[in-house]
Amino acid sequence: MAKPQTHRMKNLLLVLAVAATAPALAQPSSAATKLQALLYQIDNMYVDSVDDNKLAEKAIVAMLAELDPHSVYIPKDDLEDVNEPLKGNFEGVGIQFNLVRDTIYVVDAIASGPSERVGIRAGDRIVSVNDSTVAGTGLKNSDVIKLLRGPKGTRVNVGVVRPGEEAVLEFTITRDKIPINSVEAAYMAAPGVGYIKVSRFGATTTKEFSDKLDDLKKQGMKDLVLDLQGNGGGYLRSAVEMADQFLGDRRLIVYTDGRTTPREDTYATKGGKFEKGRLVVMIDEGSASASEIVTGAVQDWDRGVVVGRRSFGKGLVQRPVMLPDGSAVRLTVSRYYTPSGRCIQKSYADGLEAYRHERQDRLKEGELTNADSIHFRDTVQYFTHNKRVVFGGGGIMPDIFVPIDTTASSTWFSQLVRKGITNTTALNYVDRNRSALLKRYQGVGDFLDRFSVDAGLDAELMKQATDAGIEPDSTGMARSKALVNLRLKALVARDLWDTSAYWQVINADNPVDHSFKKALEVILDPELQRTKLAER
Repeated sequence: MAKPQTHRMKNLLLVLAVAATAPALAQPSSAATKLQALLYQIDNMYVDSVDDNKLAEKAIVAMLAELDPHSVYIPKDDLEDVNEPLKGNFEGVGIQFNLVRDTIYVVDAIASGPSERVGIRAGDRIVSVNDSTVAGTGLKNSDVIKLLRGPKGTRVNVGVVRPGEEAVLEFTITRDKIPINSVEAAYMAAPGVGYIKVSRFGATTTKEFSDKLDDLKKQGMKDLVLDLQGNGGGYLRSAVEMADQFLGDRRLIVYTDGRTTPREDTYATKGGKFEKGRLVVMIDEGSASASEIVTGAVQDWDRGVVVGRRSFGKGLVQRPVMLPDGSAVRLTVSRYYTPSGRCIQKSYADGLEAYRHERQDRLKEGELTNADSIHFRDTVQYFTHNKRVVFGGGGIMPDIFVPIDTTASSTWFSQLVRKGITNTTALNYVDRNRSALLKRYQGVGDFLDRFSVDAGLDAELMKQATDAGIEPDSTGMARSKALVNLRLKALVARDLWDTSAYWQVINADNPVDHSFKKALEVILDPELQRTKLAER
């Protein structure tokens, strides 16, 4: 038998004891004592030597898997990288991910980053990198980062398993500098109406948002469309500070409550920059956590109208718990509640896989295309400030439902996006014609009105598609041509100007999602003043 590694086993026992007991307890629980006894016997009696650290990590991960989907273990070497997309700049593919049971789950494809451009999205599972299998190979977070991060301009091929798709999807991602700005777009959408799209709640969100409000006010903004579609959340403080811009002094924004943590209320303060003026908030099935806190506060106080589709339903509060070896656990300690008392969190009673596939299930069950298909698990009624009925138990349901339109989508279009064909075609086109285009169009508005995809640009797209092995598909081309042309036009605008220009084009004539058009229609409706849903 191998000589017992007593000092390492002591560290292992301490790690597991801390992980298995609440910080406030002075004595180990019976469960922790049981673990200590077993590990002691393994150390002294087991036939082979064991890797204590690996055993500890597996035990911790297994325990957390029995809790909820958002309590996770973070190895020491990965602590600096976990929140990097919310903090600083780096070069790579631009995704946030979690390693769950040896599988890379995409938590978020960073807006306007390399992965998002080719169609990687939240919920995807990366199973291969550069033709090498990565699923089930014992990768650590640090290993994934080494595989995917790299200098700007280099390429990486990834294979993705996506719910609803039978075959592995192949993507070619060109690494780039990852954009970290929270405010992705801000422009005047109509006379007196501003539009701001916030893609995440990071360390700089409050300042970025405040600056954009000031800029738009100088351009004559009286009313605001706030786009939180696809915003997966981030820092609670940033969400609270954004909601504070809209609500009057001492109005409750959010509260948290847990089994061992007392209720904690967070209130708005004086001097918000947009306490008056019509407000519409856009959400969808990708809006989560901090996005839902802002939306829930706006809706419960009847400060604005919520437009779109039911949000994700992530309302669990995590607290970092440091372990003796320098690793950490993000442990769920309480839940978020909106001012009316609604719990934001959706059910996770059916297990991790069902939880992660829930958005795909919404599409299959018709919820994303038909409001009548929406069924709340929690049928308890809650009431807004103006006594309107709202429901909890799984995200924020919008005041005005806008279905997603799948008629323009096709496999052909998906392949163009996944292979980066639309992006590369637009980049090449702008590189060749930048000076001429900037002389021809006097700003984004002029470009929006007069630019169209011509035969030359279309031919280049088809050539690149053929070179990438994408077979012509007459049916798919007929269904998706308008969508492809819109994407090309938006990408050209982004490469000529910025991401605001991209969204200005996308929002103007989106054949898939009409949420922006509905939001603009709502905010310009004079009846909103009478209903007090978006007061000036």
